[in-house]
Amino acid sequence: MELDEYLPALQRTNARFADAAAEAVLARGWASRVHGCPGWSLADLVWHLAEVQHFWAWVVRTRAVDPATYVEPRRHPDDELLGYLSAQSAELETALAGADPAERVWTWAPRQDVAFVLRRQLQEATVHTVDVEQVLGDVRPIPADVGLDGLDEWLEVMVPGALPQGPPEDAHPVVLHAVDADAERTLFPGSRPFPIAALTGTAGDLLLAVWRRVPLEVLTVDGDGLQAAAMIDLVTLE
Repeated sequence: MELDEYLPALQRTNARFADAAAEAVLARGWASRVHGCPGWSLADLVWHLAEVQHFWAWVVRTRAVDPATYVEPRRHPDDELLGYLSAQSAELETALAGADPAERVWTWAPRQDVAFVLRRQLQEATVHTVDVEQVLGDVRPIPADVGLDGLDEWLEVMVPGALPQGPPEDAHPVVLHAVDADAERTLFPGSRPFPIAALTGTAGDLLLAVWRRVPLEVLTVDGDGLQAAAMIDLVTLE
């Protein structure tokens, strides 16, 4: 994705999350369990995204280079959560719209700029939108460009973050083929001469599989699916 595509995509995703969350509250209630986030209720999920967007809006708005002075918001009652989330989404979108992607800000990653925040917040909202749609039982496809960018982010940022010393000696490559983006990526390239498996599906389904939101069975698996799952499971994120 190009830098100027992230903010419009985030705006669309935030709107999609808000609509699905409002519908899920009416249909399932705030106490509904979230499949993709074990132990979380629907209320926990909505609060989490609101809190995350509150933090990153503050980082970008203040051009923070250290998060030490950030003041965490208090948890809002369930009946206020949708309104609070809407306000935080608007704050984040406004802050990002007013910032140069090259401007330096604090992040938890080696890359320290607004562009990192743009990409990360789009992907954060994308995966959590699927979480709320799973509660509702009506999951819509992830756009191919967003899915492929999320897969790239997972490979470029999350995998090194989880495995800073590199993959273990017994790691095997896993090929990820996104049919709707006509693209191929590899987890642990160069660790062995041949991949243990090739996983084929839409970019969005591949993204959800590596984030453990859907089982590998939603993909076409050529090779050892159990070992492919084990390779993905090596990427353990906090």
